[in-house]
Amino acid sequence: MENTDIIYGLHAVTEALNLSTVNKLYVEENLRGKNVDKIKELAREKKVNISWTPKTELNKMTDNGVHQGFVARVSEFAYADLDDILSQLKEKGAATILILDELTDPHNLGSIARTADATGVDAIIIPKHRSVGITPVAVKASTGALQYVPVIRVTNISQALTKLKDNDFWIFGTDMDGTPYHKWNTAGKIALIIGNEGKGIALNLKKQVDEMITIPMTGHVQSLNASVAAGVLMYEIYKNRS
Repeated sequence: MENTDIIYGLHAVTEALNLSTVNKLYVEENLRGKNVDKIKELAREKKVNISWTPKTELNKMTDNGVHQGFVARVSEFAYADLDDILSQLKEKGAATILILDELTDPHNLGSIARTADATGVDAIIIPKHRSVGITPVAVKASTGALQYVPVIRVTNISQALTKLKDNDFWIFGTDMDGTPYHKWNTAGKIALIIGNEGKGIALNLKKQVDEMITIPMTGHVQSLNASVAAGVLMYEIYKNRS
């Protein structure tokens, strides 16, 4: 079981210090340079003790992840509540919620969160089962974005979609056959489902989709990586709204 209260890497650790969620900070002993000076300064400001630790120990703590010499123990990730988010968005004319259907790669989750933060996505929904949660790898891949974009974990995505529809959201899915994304009407409240890396969107969820959106391709490979597809579509919404 991956240790979910460990994060690592310069960006993720800096963001966690800024947000005061760090309980304990480990820095590689003998590490020098301006990054170390910055982290030391921030740690002093936030009254967090630094434990100077051998690299071999940090490798062990992060499962040989690319930690850059910085590891932190943080308060456990706080998932958001769907009802809370919906009441916050009630008065907004436009909103975007991303639904990741059984995504299993933490790098994909992290990079989707990074683009979501950049394009003003309001929240991300993930299922509790058969899906990646917020792991240290996902946090590192998001370069700190997962500490800003609310992530909601639900037992049943189908029920969550019903609740979104009741709150004036249009449900969109991604598929090979659908409306080309540059002709997509992105006005109002949008919930966009991104399917699993291998099998796409589950059949029962497809029945709840109002419209399928497709990214036209001319190459030999007819599918995009989940985080790339999500990125293209998030930027389309962002472009149409700015």
